[in-house]
Amino acid sequence: MLRILGSQKQLCDGVTRRDMLRVGGLGLAGMSLAQMLRWQSAAAGGAEQSERSFGKAKAVILLHLYGSPSQLEWADPKPAAPVEIRGELGTISSSLPGCGVCELLPNMAKVMDRTCVLRSMTHPYPLHGVAFALTGVPAIDVNMELSPRDPKHWPFFGSVVDYLAARSERSDPARLMPEVPRNIALPFPFSSKRIGEVPRAGPYAAFLGAEYNPVWTEFLGTATRGLKKTLRDMVYTDNDPYMGTTPDSHFEVPAATKLMPEVTLDRLNSRRSLLNQFDDARRQLADSSSGRQLDRYQQMAWRLLESDKLREALDVRREPDKTREMYGHFLFGQSCLAARRLVEAGSKVVTVFWDEYGLAGMAWDTHWNHYPRMRQELCPGFDMAWYGLISDLDQRGMLDDTLVVCTSEHGRTPQMNKAEGGGRDHWSRVYTSFMAGGGVARGHIVGASDKHGSDVSDRPISPKDQLATMYHLLGIDPQTIIRDNLGRPLPLVEGEVVREALG
Repeated sequence: MLRILGSQKQLCDGVTRRDMLRVGGLGLAGMSLAQMLRWQSAAAGGAEQSERSFGKAKAVILLHLYGSPSQLEWADPKPAAPVEIRGELGTISSSLPGCGVCELLPNMAKVMDRTCVLRSMTHPYPLHGVAFALTGVPAIDVNMELSPRDPKHWPFFGSVVDYLAARSERSDPARLMPEVPRNIALPFPFSSKRIGEVPRAGPYAAFLGAEYNPVWTEFLGTATRGLKKTLRDMVYTDNDPYMGTTPDSHFEVPAATKLMPEVTLDRLNSRRSLLNQFDDARRQLADSSSGRQLDRYQQMAWRLLESDKLREALDVRREPDKTREMYGHFLFGQSCLAARRLVEAGSKVVTVFWDEYGLAGMAWDTHWNHYPRMRQELCPGFDMAWYGLISDLDQRGMLDDTLVVCTSEHGRTPQMNKAEGGGRDHWSRVYTSFMAGGGVARGHIVGASDKHGSDVSDRPISPKDQLATMYHLLGIDPQTIIRDNLGRPLPLVEGEVVREALG
């Protein structure tokens, strides 16, 4: 197909200029007038659907499975494929007709009728590019992946949403910084609980400034189970909270925002008064980027110190035992429960990472011990978390205006490798992602992979298309312009809204 890149300005009938050029290319290949009119009618219907869904989501819960699950042992199984491809795990039916899932995910299977499955995710970078998956950056490489401060990075989705809201605040002096941060991430700072490697890039504000980085929580709890982990000459045998946590486990705000017991609100206000006396001296500093960061950090700190709203939202121990058990007593499940509570408290983008723990190459990066780790480490926690989150939001009437997205960097190879315990390596040519709620079609499958789960056979979707859809559902035009450190105008993301996924 001839595809013309360029502006996506929409014509009055809902057809984009880019689409018209594309149709012209198709016409060269023999598209009839009748076919073109049918296509135009369908495009107009899609535009109406897009208009209905624009801004449907009040908040986003973004789940990222670092390391990348296998599409074949998630929600795109190939039971008729040879055993070296389909693997040793079976397939079970789900509540979504035509969508079998891995046998290790029986609870997830119950809520697939409320899930939109994107089976044709694809891109050309089979590496752990969290930044490529969650930002508008047009390309990624290994050096960027291992360098969060690389100047080529673009800002994280949650940072952009926060920045745009703050920009509106600056134009309206009556608006106050919210008590609960708009951009918050769990369960602990990304890539901070592993040894032997450098930090990874991804969920940072890049050229928007560090003041728009997510506010990270702290996990306070005890892990109850473990699995021997190995990486070259390193061995890790401690328990892993992703495999199980004690009921008293919970989350707290960063230590820097906690009020010491001896500091009363009166003393706090006195300190604020003293600080305000330095405002004139700081005026020149405030005009600089560093000054603006300092000012926003101070505003956020005062808001968090004066309010218990964030602290209470993070304390999952306040939930009934039955609700906590529905999410599962695993770190990922309890993080998802905290995410629901944060959205209720007013947060705009809450991101939950299933991160590496103990050693690098962990989480869903199953190059070896694929089957033991799927059975013991990975599927039990995810199975309960997705079921608990979707069920809970739906029962509370929150699913219609809360967008839930579960994605990763890529998929895994259709062909099993020969590693101990079996293994699947990196594969970005086709993989699967989930969306639910917030204007997304319920119980729907978009796109398809081929018979071996190795390539897209219908409707390729890039991570940029998914990001564009997320912005759209939040009521943000994906083509909104922001400027980098050099003042160059950049769109939030070069992607197209996945209209087939809209409700």
